Amino acid sequence: MLIAIVSDTHGNSATFQKFASWAKENKIQEIIHCGDIGFAYFAKEMADLLPDIHFNLVAGNMDNDTESIKKILAPGQSPNTSFFGKTGEVEIDHEKIAFTHKPDDARQLALTGRFNLVFFGHTHQPFEEKVGPCRLINPGNLAGDICQSTFAVYDTKAGRLELKITASL
Repeated sequence: MLIAIVSDTHGNSATFQKFASWAKENKIQEIIHCGDIGFAYFAKEMADLLPDIHFNLVAGNMDNDTESIKKILAPGQSPNTSFFGKTGEVEIDHEKIAFTHKPDDARQLALTGRFNLVFFGHTHQPFEEKVGPCRLINPGNLAGDICQSTFAVYDTKAGRLELKITASL
C-alpha cells in the first residue's frame, strides 16, 4: 500500500492541486497530514479533491481553529477523513504509525517503542532518523515555505520511503 505523508500545506491550494493530481495517478491509498493545514475550509477542500483516498490529519501550531476543523471534517460532512487533534495513531497494512506536528512530540512518541513509524512536520525540512526500532520522519513542507515543496511516500509492502520534490512532478 502506498501512503503519502504531507505537512505544512498552509492553505497553498495550487501546490496541493499538483500533489492531488500526482496522488491520483500514482494510486495513493492513504494520506497522513502532519499539521499546519492552513484553514478549516482548506482541510475540506483537500479531502474533496481526493474523495477516494482516506485522509488522516492532525492540527499544527498554526491551526488555531480546531473546533471548526472538527466540524467541517465530521464523518457526515467528509467521510474520507479522520481528524485526530494534536496526535494521531493508526495501523495501516500492519504498520503501527503515529503522527503529530512538533518534532519533540514526535520523538517522545518514537521513544515509546509502540510504533514502527512516527511522522511529524513543523520544521519544513525533510528529515529521517532511527529511534530504536522506530523510523522518525519529517516529509518537509508541501506549501514550499522557507524550503522547497516536498512530501514523502511510504510503500508498506517494500518498507521503502521516498522523498518527492513537488517541482519535479
